[in-house]
Amino acid sequence: MSTAALIVAAGRGTRAGGGVPKQWRPLKGKRVIDWTLQAFHDAGIKTIVVVLSPEDRDAWDSFASQSDVVLTAGGAERAQSVQNGLQALQDLNLPLACPITKVLIHDAARPCTSQTLITSVVDALDHGPAAAPALAVTDALWTGAEGQVTGTQDRTGLFAAQTPQGFRLEAILKAHAHHPGGAADDVEVARDAGLEVAIIAGDPDNIKITRPEDFARAARILETEDKMDIRPDIRLGNGYDVHRFGPGDSVILCGVEIPHDRSLQGHSDADVGMHAVTDAIYGALAQGDIGRHFPPSDPQWKGAASEIFLAHAANLAREMGFHITNVDCTLVCEYPKVGPHAETMQAEMARILQIDATRVSIKATTSERLGFTGRSEGIASLATAALVKP
Repeated sequence: MSTAALIVAAGRGTRAGGGVPKQWRPLKGKRVIDWTLQAFHDAGIKTIVVVLSPEDRDAWDSFASQSDVVLTAGGAERAQSVQNGLQALQDLNLPLACPITKVLIHDAARPCTSQTLITSVVDALDHGPAAAPALAVTDALWTGAEGQVTGTQDRTGLFAAQTPQGFRLEAILKAHAHHPGGAADDVEVARDAGLEVAIIAGDPDNIKITRPEDFARAARILETEDKMDIRPDIRLGNGYDVHRFGPGDSVILCGVEIPHDRSLQGHSDADVGMHAVTDAIYGALAQGDIGRHFPPSDPQWKGAASEIFLAHAANLAREMGFHITNVDCTLVCEYPKVGPHAETMQAEMARILQIDATRVSIKATTSERLGFTGRSEGIASLATAALVKP
């Protein structure tokens, strides 16, 4: 089912100060509403309707060039603004092959909504007609008058409502059409229409900007989220290669020549281990394989040293901003025995890759005399490479 967001931004927000409605005030280099829209874009919501006041001409102009935002005018009350937005979504649905079936109704003044919360509400709509986030009330509740406590209120079963509040589009359209008005939010409208509303765990950081001091709190939350989003780009790639035996008196494995009664056959020097590691690095970079960069149809690579290929892959990783954190290569063969040469192979591979030898693993196994490697018809190699871009 396709999901859209309806952002209510037609209110005046005078309690927050600043001389303009709070959704248009600056917050960490953007307008409050820009952070709100970004949250839904980042969560993969592609259709967004923004309900604006007819008075906010500058806002209308600022969105004019944004093809991914649909604008509609708000009404005198919030309920009318929501109805206008729902109707705009319904109008969008007419020519769509995959119509919108879910809608998330959200206050523009909640700029700190997380992708996780948005996704949770969307997922809940797979199992019911409505869902909304809320926080269980944990503080003691008082009643009061003239600055004095007049009593207490049982907090059992009480929740503080948040947005986005999610609904099946057809269900909330009908609910609003038959509601007399005056509801606190869209959940009340839905419940009055007999819809069951699932409670989703809310987020304490999903604050609604209401008072002047809320801007500073929102900025701190967004600052923390920005820092959390600075994550390294970690890539894993795997490689596999095989070469058959032919006439000769040595094999080259991971850059080391080992005496043997036969040699490996290939277009280059047939270093099966180095080829597998090279392909693992290309794979982690999503850059194909050796054949893409060094076509076997090109005669200049006939008999070439595989060090050329591995060095190219390592240099490409660096050019793309990645560090090779480690490589792991397994050689599959009955003979020759790899163990006596593993340390030398490790050092040679590390030299070419320009990384520490402790980050290179070279090991060998047999195939218990099964298959072509078990019959000593050739050697296979499997490799994994891990790359990180800070």
